[in-house]
Amino acid sequence: MGTGQLSKAFEPRAAEEKWYRYWQDNGFFHASDSSDKPQFSIVIPPPNVTGMLHMGHALNNALQDIMIRYRRMQGYNAMWMPGTDHAGIATQNVVEQELAKEGLTRHDLGREKFIDRVWEWKEKYGGVITNQLKRLGCSCDWQRERFTMDAGLSQAVREVFVRLYNDGLIYQGDYIVNWCPRCHTAISDLEVEFVEEAGHLWDIRYPYADGSGEIVVATTRPETMLGDTAVAVNPNDPRYKDKIGKTVILPLVNREIPVIGDDYVTMDFGSGAVKITPSCDPADFAMAGRHNLEIIKIMDGSAVINENGGVYQGQDRFECRANVVKDLEKGGYLGKIEPYTHNVGHCYRCKTTIEPAVSKQWFVKVAPLAKAATAAVIKGKTRIIPAMWEATYFEWMTNIRDWCISRQIWWGHRIPVWYCDGCGNMIVTAQDPSHCPACKGAELRQEEDVLDTWFSSALWPFSTLGWPERTPALQTFYPTSLLITGFDILFFWVARMMMMGLYIMKDVPFRDVYLHALVRDEHGDKMSKSKGNIIDPIDMIEKFGADAFRFTLAAFTAQGRDVRMSEERIEGYKFFVNKIWNATRFVMMNREEDPGEAPRVDRAARSLPDRWIESRLHRTIAEVIKGFDEYRFNEATGSIYRFIWHEYCDWYLELAKPILYGRENPAARLAAQDTLYRILKTVIKLLHPTMPFLTEEIWQAVVNDGNSIMVSAFPTPEEYLEDPRAEAEMELIMGVITNIRTIRGEMGIAPATKLRAILSAPDPGALAILDGGARYIAGLAGLENLETGVALPEPKGAATGVVGGVQVFVLLAGAIDVVAEQARLEKELAKLDKELAFVQRKLANSDFRAKAAAAVVAKEEARDRELREKRLLLEKALKKVRGLGA
Repeated sequence: MGTGQLSKAFEPRAAEEKWYRYWQDNGFFHASDSSDKPQFSIVIPPPNVTGMLHMGHALNNALQDIMIRYRRMQGYNAMWMPGTDHAGIATQNVVEQELAKEGLTRHDLGREKFIDRVWEWKEKYGGVITNQLKRLGCSCDWQRERFTMDAGLSQAVREVFVRLYNDGLIYQGDYIVNWCPRCHTAISDLEVEFVEEAGHLWDIRYPYADGSGEIVVATTRPETMLGDTAVAVNPNDPRYKDKIGKTVILPLVNREIPVIGDDYVTMDFGSGAVKITPSCDPADFAMAGRHNLEIIKIMDGSAVINENGGVYQGQDRFECRANVVKDLEKGGYLGKIEPYTHNVGHCYRCKTTIEPAVSKQWFVKVAPLAKAATAAVIKGKTRIIPAMWEATYFEWMTNIRDWCISRQIWWGHRIPVWYCDGCGNMIVTAQDPSHCPACKGAELRQEEDVLDTWFSSALWPFSTLGWPERTPALQTFYPTSLLITGFDILFFWVARMMMMGLYIMKDVPFRDVYLHALVRDEHGDKMSKSKGNIIDPIDMIEKFGADAFRFTLAAFTAQGRDVRMSEERIEGYKFFVNKIWNATRFVMMNREEDPGEAPRVDRAARSLPDRWIESRLHRTIAEVIKGFDEYRFNEATGSIYRFIWHEYCDWYLELAKPILYGRENPAARLAAQDTLYRILKTVIKLLHPTMPFLTEEIWQAVVNDGNSIMVSAFPTPEEYLEDPRAEAEMELIMGVITNIRTIRGEMGIAPATKLRAILSAPDPGALAILDGGARYIAGLAGLENLETGVALPEPKGAATGVVGGVQVFVLLAGAIDVVAEQARLEKELAKLDKELAFVQRKLANSDFRAKAAAAVVAKEEARDRELREKRLLLEKALKKVRGLGA
C-alpha cells in the first residue's frame, strides 16, 4: 500500500500524459484473442480520417470508454476496436482544395498520382483525431487499429461485393439518383440534407397542339421544363378526362408532348395538372417507366444546361431559371407567381443543392437483407436502446429503397468489376484478373466508380476482426457486445451493419445498440459556427482536464434527451475533482499507519457514522452497477456524485473529525481511519470509468499495489454491509443538524456564534437516537448547550422546526438583536419588492415579450421566480423575528 503524498492541487495535464503513457506501455488496453474470461467487445464508430474531435465525438467516445473500463474492471476480456474511415467524398474534397492552392486539379495529376497524393495527406494529417481520442483518455486496443482502406479491409469489401453480385443482390442500371454538381457524384437518399427555403411557384401555360386552349401547370423549377416529355393529370379528374391523349406544345422548345393520365397526380394541388420531367424528378422518372416516356437529360454533371437545352446551353441551372422565366413572360406563357416555401435537398458534405439526375449506377437490393435485419430486432437478438428508436428502425426498414452504392470519385474502394475490350464481357471477381475468361484477351478495364463509403463501414464489425479469414479474434469477439453511436446514423450505418452482418456472418453484429442524442448548447440550440456557440472538446480538456469534461458528458446523458452543454457545467465538475482531491489529502493526513493492510477492525468498535456510510456505499455501488448495466449514465454518475460530495465529504468526513482528533478512544479512531481508507479506495474504483486520470493518480499514491486501478476489481455491494437501522438513525440526526443550520441562516446568525437548542422527541426510541448522536449534533450544529427529552414544552423566544416527529427549538435570546434584525429584514424586503416590481412590469409589457430575444425573456422569467422565492424566505424569517419580540 502506498505512503505517497499528494500535491496541494491536482494537475490534470501532467497526470494525463503520465498515466496514458503508463497504460499503453504496460499493455492494459490490449485484449487477448484467446482467454478464459467472458468477452466484451465494442467497435468504434470510425471517425473520418479528415475529422477533428467535436462534441459529438467526445460524447460518443467518452461513453464507450466508460463501458469498456467498467467491463474490464469486472473481469471481462474487454476489447475496444479503434480505427478511422477513409471518408471518400470528404477526403477527396480536402485534397482537391490543397491542389487548388497549387493551381492544379485532380485531372492534372491523373487517377494514380492523385490517389498517391491522398495517401500522403492521410499519413501526414490522418492521425489528428486519433491523438485527440487519446487526450480524452480512450482506452482503445491501439494494437488493433484499422483503416477502411487497409489491405485486409479492402479485400473484405471485394469479397462481399462479389458474394452479393453472385447472389443477385447487386445490379447496375439507369436510375435517377441524387447528384451533387459540386462533388460530381451520386449520393444516397440518406446523404441528402433537406433545408426549408423560400422560393416561388410559377404557373406556366402549355397550349394544346390543336389550338383548342391551354393547360396550366405549376412548378418550383421552371428550368426543368426544357426536359418535359409529358403533362400528367389524374384520370378521375372530370376537368381533364377528355384531354387525356391530346398533345400540347412545350413552350420555348416547341416540342409536342402528350397529356397522360396517372393516379399519382393529386387533383387538389394547383390546377391538377403537372409537368413531367423524367430526368429531373424521381416521381416523374417512375411515371416515365409506367408510360414509356422518353427521358431527355438537360444538364451535365456540373448542373450546366447541355445541348438538349437549345439556346440555354452552357448556362448554369439558376441562370437558366431566370432566363426561362423571362422568356416565358415575354412569350405570354407565364401565369401567376406565388411565394412558396419548400424543402430543398443539399449535399451533406459540401451543402450544394442536389440535382436529381439519371445515370448508370450500381445498386444493392436491400429488401431481402432488411427483412432479416428487422426480424433480428423483433426477436431480441439485438436490442436498440432507448427502445423508442425501434419504431423508427422498423418503419425505415419496411419502406427501404435500393441502395445506390457507386460514387463517381477516385478516392475509395474501386468497384471490383472489369470490362473486356476484346469481347465486351463483364468480369466480377475479388482478385485482379489477368485475362478475360471468355475470350482470354488481356485488354481489361476496371470500373471507374468507387463504392459508397458506407459500404465498407457496413462491414466494420467483422472486417476489422480479420474476415474473410476465420481468425481467432473473429471467433472470440464476434458478435460484438455493444455499439454506441448517435441516433442520426441509425440508417446510414447501424441498419447497414445489421444487414451485412446477418448476410455474411449469419449472426447480428452486436447484442446492444445504445443511441445517444445530440450535444447542444445550454439553451438547447444546435452548435454551429454561425451562432458562435461551439464548444471545442480539446479546449475544455486544456482548461478543466479530461476527467471533469468526461464526467460532465456522462452526467448529462439521459436516455432519449439531448445533452445540454456549457463551459460553466464543465467547470462545476472541475470543482468536484478538487473536492475528491482534497478529501483524499484529508484521509492521507489522518492516518498514522496503514489501516487498509491491518486486520479488519472489530465491528463493535465502529461508530454510527461508520456503519451509516458503509450502508450508503452498499446502496450506491448497486445503483452505479444498475446505471452502467442499463446505459443510464446520468443515473450512475448522479449516484457517485451524491455519495462522494454530499455523504462522504459533507457528512462523514465532518462526523469523523472529532473521533480522529480525539485521543481518548483509540479503537474508535482506528475504526474511523479504516473506514475512511476503505471507502476512499472503493469510491475511486467506482469513479475510474468516468475519471480515469484522477483515480489513477490517487490509486498510485494511496494504494500503490504495483498495478493499475484499471485492472483492479470493480466494487460489488456485498463488500459493505447494508444497515437500514444505521441509515434511519443518521437520517434523523442529520435532519436535526440541517434544521438548526437552516434556522441559523434564516436568522442571519454568524457561524461562529454558539447556540442553545432543545430537542423534544415524540417517544423514548427517538430520544435514544438523539442522545446517542448528541455529540454529532452539538459539534456540527455549533451548539454550546443541548437539552433533550420527550414531549417537552415549547420555550419562549425560540425559533422552531420539525424533523421526523422531533421538535427543534433554537433559543435566540442573546444570539440576535431582535429589533435590529427586524429592521434589517424589513429593509431588505422593501428593496426586494422594488426590484420584483420592476421585473414584473417588464414581463407584463407585451412589446418586451414580442421584441426581446427568447433567451432574454427566459432570463427575466427566471429572475422573477428567484425573487419570489427569496421574498417567501424573507417573510418567513421576519415572521419568526416578530414572534420573538411579542
